[in-house]
Amino acid sequence: MIIVPGPSSMKLGKEVAALLGLRSVAVEYKNFPDGESYQRLTESVGGEDVALVHTTYPNQDKRLVELLIIIDGLKSLGAAKVRVVVPYMAYARQDTRFREGEVVSINSLFKMIQSAGADEFYTVDLHKEASLSAFGIKARNLYATEVIADYLKRSGLEEPYILSPDKGAIMIAKRIGERIGAEYGNFEKTRDRITGAITVKGEKVNARGRNVAIVDDLISTGGTIANAAKILKEGGAKRVIAICSHPLLVAGAYERMMGAGVDEVLGTDTVESSIGKISVAPLIAKGLQ
Repeated sequence: MIIVPGPSSMKLGKEVAALLGLRSVAVEYKNFPDGESYQRLTESVGGEDVALVHTTYPNQDKRLVELLIIIDGLKSLGAAKVRVVVPYMAYARQDTRFREGEVVSINSLFKMIQSAGADEFYTVDLHKEASLSAFGIKARNLYATEVIADYLKRSGLEEPYILSPDKGAIMIAKRIGERIGAEYGNFEKTRDRITGAITVKGEKVNARGRNVAIVDDLISTGGTIANAAKILKEGGAKRVIAICSHPLLVAGAYERMMGAGVDEVLGTDTVESSIGKISVAPLIAKGLQ
């Protein structure tokens, strides 16, 4: 097997290759003046089992087009097998038809990825693992809780309480809590389907004098985390850390969370950012073996 680090995951892809002791093949990449992407494989992939690592954080539409082009390109250049690794899968939250006429976008994208030539698919902390059923190929969700828990262990955070900001992420809190031997629980969140406004309520969490790690699969606007942090700090929490698998952090998100009492924001490198300090390279390397 060889590793091809896509344009959006060059560093991560090379780390995966190094961990597995495999050769990586670089992609020559540039943008044309009109914004279109140019990609070229710098070495032959004919007859090879290829693992393509390419994430789809914003500008996600461009990243997705790049992904589809590379997959098809690998097949047209003779790759025997293409394993597609998308550490952050865009559009994964659009996984249910809540209102009449809505398009289930993630299903459409998974069909495109398979049609482009993917033989296997891997992602990290997909919003709903059941969405992978849209594939007709082997599709696997990898859990970042393993590397996040190990990071928390090394950090020396004393007797942390692991909190999910809503019931939807309780399994994330549970996996981390059980791995490091910490208490865990959840708050209750509701979202207006029309306006997107979020309401968070605290549920029987005694945070007084404690270190609390709020964990979620994704942080976008930071609103949910900010609301939870405010409740925790008002309840006497000593320190509040926000940790997620996918730190999208759209404009103002970081400031919103810090202003609400969050002491530190951490994420993995499924999205390249200054807070992406927890590497998922070991997780991906293990999943590909």
